[in-house]
Amino acid sequence: MIEQSQLIYTIIIGFFITILLGPLIIPFLRRLKVGQTIRAEGPQSHLTKSGTPTIGGVIIIVSVILTSLTAGIINRDLWMAIGATVAFGAIGFIDDFIKVVLKRSLGLRAYQKLLLQTIVAIILAIYQLGASSVGTKIIIPFIEGEFQLGGIAIPQYLDLGILYIPFIVFVVVATVNSANLTDGLDGLAAGVTLIIAAFFSILAMSWGYTSLAIFASAVTGACLGFLRFNTHPAQVFMGDTGSLALGGAVATLAILMNVALIIPIVGGIYFAESLSVIIQVISFKTTGKRVFKMSPLHHHFELSGWAETKVVTTFWIVTVLLCLVGILALH
Repeated sequence: MIEQSQLIYTIIIGFFITILLGPLIIPFLRRLKVGQTIRAEGPQSHLTKSGTPTIGGVIIIVSVILTSLTAGIINRDLWMAIGATVAFGAIGFIDDFIKVVLKRSLGLRAYQKLLLQTIVAIILAIYQLGASSVGTKIIIPFIEGEFQLGGIAIPQYLDLGILYIPFIVFVVVATVNSANLTDGLDGLAAGVTLIIAAFFSILAMSWGYTSLAIFASAVTGACLGFLRFNTHPAQVFMGDTGSLALGGAVATLAILMNVALIIPIVGGIYFAESLSVIIQVISFKTTGKRVFKMSPLHHHFELSGWAETKVVTTFWIVTVLLCLVGILALH
């Protein structure tokens, strides 16, 4: 059983590795002139961010790898968590590289991103199907043992059978892209993911997933350190490199612990952001009207008069509350 002190050390190590990497990588990104292009139709306050270096997600990824591998607890689950995170980060890096280095504004086409994400998600699902002691079952939050609902006994585990792999693929791809949509304000995605990763660190420790507790703590520390450079006004943006990697890390932790259904709870901000985009698109295409002033959701609050920092801190607070609910749901 891993001790709390080891997780704290891991967070601290991840934090300092990120703090050390920042001053090395950020100037390099500036020299490469990989500046972020800001949409003209977005909030006017964001125009001053144009040219801020992006692809800073490499700082997070390198920190997570180094921190995880130096903790001395290495097994197949850890390698899978690192591999999935790096794979999703690589997809984001390719997209960022095409956009900011090759100056092709569209980056990877939507179907290309989706195809690559699906391949990684299938590999993760197949791995877990063989590695998990519960097979195609996933844990249902808030239910302990058997629960009577309308005279029907609902087990703690829901057996998905042949739907397991499609379900896992859907959860992973949805989480990754929702995390990507959350990355729109200084410190937002890093702060929200920091809190979610800390939740999974506590959960993994209490359930005996030693290597995953280390990995989650490494992600927590890396995000905490990245906030030093990413809070308003940001010195660097994580880009798709970072947001896809972080989304992949969160999804992988949930899948490897058989708690995929907890993601919409603890990752409620991710999905509120994603849902706002879906609602906006459907509403505009069917009625010609917009539900939100702008999507994703964080931009709606900005255009409603909220300061960027207020939106970010509010979303952090909501995530803390959701993670507390998540702890109640699984204990």
